[in-house]
Amino acid sequence: MLVDMNGKDLICTQEISVKEIKAILKLASEMKSDRYGEKYNSLLKDKTFLMFFYNPSLRTRISFEAAATELGGHAQFLEPAAMRLRKTKGGIEVQAGETIEDVAKVLDRYGCGIGIRILETAVENYGEGDALLREFAKYMKIPIINMADDKYHPCQGLADVMGMREHKGNLNGKTILMTWAHGSLARSYCSVHENLLITSRLGMNVRLAYPKGYDLPEEEIAKVKANCEVNDRKFEIYHNPDEAYTKEVEFVYSRNWFGPDFYEIGKQSEIERASKMTNWICTEERMKRTNEGLFTHPMPVDRGKEVTDEVASGPRSIIIDIAENRLHIQKAIMAMIIAGLKVEI
Repeated sequence: MLVDMNGKDLICTQEISVKEIKAILKLASEMKSDRYGEKYNSLLKDKTFLMFFYNPSLRTRISFEAAATELGGHAQFLEPAAMRLRKTKGGIEVQAGETIEDVAKVLDRYGCGIGIRILETAVENYGEGDALLREFAKYMKIPIINMADDKYHPCQGLADVMGMREHKGNLNGKTILMTWAHGSLARSYCSVHENLLITSRLGMNVRLAYPKGYDLPEEEIAKVKANCEVNDRKFEIYHNPDEAYTKEVEFVYSRNWFGPDFYEIGKQSEIERASKMTNWICTEERMKRTNEGLFTHPMPVDRGKEVTDEVASGPRSIIIDIAENRLHIQKAIMAMIIAGLKVEI
């Protein structure tokens, strides 16, 4: 079957088909094995990919710039704080009389695609970052790629499962433990949501562990549950970290995320609250209870809080492989939705 994603937006993996997910993963693997080959190195020749960064980045910016270069194109870094875009109480607006419609339509004439990164600290309320991407998409003909908003991070989710498949093969029927961890960063939901959504789409059992009071948004959990039901897989919730690590688990994703009242209490209050729950950390002792479980994380890792150094730098950690895969996944996405490359699956 030939998969064609030409011109599509990618805001959340839940909004594309499983066949499209598998096509991206297949192409990314091929690109990884022939990284500098001639087959793909001119797909974006003389084209410019625009990048809006409302929040700073290490992996996202560099991996997208490298991806565009390796496809023969150019990635243009744009920082809204230095432009006519500003944060307001009601969300994101445009100064000097310019509407998002006007900005979107102008940028549509300049680039071949646009990536937008806007996390929870750049908006006043949950969901406003995601809404901004969709507002731009409404007025743009060129494809939009979500480089992480306050709800979703599709490129990270795809990189996660690419790395997991590289190490343990077909993920169908395997189990992932997504566990909350204490930390000093008050992290957003986006990477956690994407991992839960895409792993459940690909037929994995999902085990979610967190202290009471750290429930994830109900609408996203409902999607994960529905995915598991469609695939006849388990969805389980634990409130005790020790009970969650068992022989059924093949992957452990230990990450801090903020509580539902984050936007009311603020970042510092959230950090102070989370830092007291030191028992919620991934350790070697806990990893030994799993089925030769592998440790995964989107990075940056809050070492000593989310996970011990022994685990994060140990032989069962696949975090660097997954970080590398961001580059290959993004090349595959850009090749398919911007260059129009079709993939046989």
